[in-house]
Amino acid sequence: MAGMIEVRNLSKTFVTKDANVEALQDISLSIQKGDIYGIIGMSGAGKSTLVRCLNFLERPTTGTVEIEGRDLSTMREKELRAQRAEIAMIFQHFNLLMQKNVIDNICFPLLYGGVSTKDGGKKGAMSRKDARKRAQELLEIVGLTEKAKAYPSQLSGGQKQRVAIARALAANPKILLCDEATSALDPQTTQSILQLLKQINKDYGITIVIITHEMSVVREICSHVAIIGDGRLVEQGRVADIFSHPKTKEAKELIVKGRGEERRTLESHQKDMMKGKCCIRIVFSVNSSFEPVIANMVLRFGQPINILRADTKNVEGIARGEMILSLPDDVQMQKEMKAYLTERGLAVEEVDGYGMD
Repeated sequence: MAGMIEVRNLSKTFVTKDANVEALQDISLSIQKGDIYGIIGMSGAGKSTLVRCLNFLERPTTGTVEIEGRDLSTMREKELRAQRAEIAMIFQHFNLLMQKNVIDNICFPLLYGGVSTKDGGKKGAMSRKDARKRAQELLEIVGLTEKAKAYPSQLSGGQKQRVAIARALAANPKILLCDEATSALDPQTTQSILQLLKQINKDYGITIVIITHEMSVVREICSHVAIIGDGRLVEQGRVADIFSHPKTKEAKELIVKGRGEERRTLESHQKDMMKGKCCIRIVFSVNSSFEPVIANMVLRFGQPINILRADTKNVEGIARGEMILSLPDDVQMQKEMKAYLTERGLAVEEVDGYGMD
């Protein structure tokens, strides 16, 4: 089944005086209507170039991008502008007009850009009265009705991003592209913005694509994810599947990677402890969470197990427990313990300190 967004064999090369830079190489992915889709990778991986190719702000060197079956590369500039009206974007640094107050920021695209209709058509620019009415409705959706006359300089980071979201929704887009939209926010504010996006997706059926370098963002609200590394698509699938069974080095690093000096110090200590040891990462399924699996395994095999890390992550709205364990040195016992854990529905994989740098 064709998706809302279909990307096929997309590559992008930037030509400079000194060299040709291959930012993206042979990217193919399918994003379904109404999905919240994550595109994740480390800095320089090509994520932002990819998101700009989705609305042809960057024209791919080769390959195609289709929106609801329409190939953007075949459109004339006027058609492309009309298509872009259905694809809104929000950014890390908000991009608000600092000299205009909140309600005027939201009115801006309504007064000068026009509005998409529910049947896929397009109306011209609104009257000022109608634009302000629509802006008030959007302020209510994002929870900022009392800030209508405030200026961006008077708002917190989270409030600025809510204004940016309201402005993006003004023209009734079908797709919302979020380019590192929470990277400049503190963890608590990030949570509130992610919950707002989740509610917007639920209430209005808007397809949301989230570009990020933070796996916590993807785990929180995305159903599917594509992982980009050095301009290539290295892994894609359901978030829950990749969280439980990451196949590539890039996926493993993103899942395990922490933030902050305290976490880095702890991880350095853990990495030292893992040298020369058989270490595994286990992820609990919903059913296995109710059994004291580790305690039962210690009793059965009569050997101590060193727990190097234990955490609970929210994956697609479900709490998933994960641990990194150091097993005894006996090779046969290691095999039997891994089999024991697998039989009880846990995802089991060997680890070697990835993500601990």
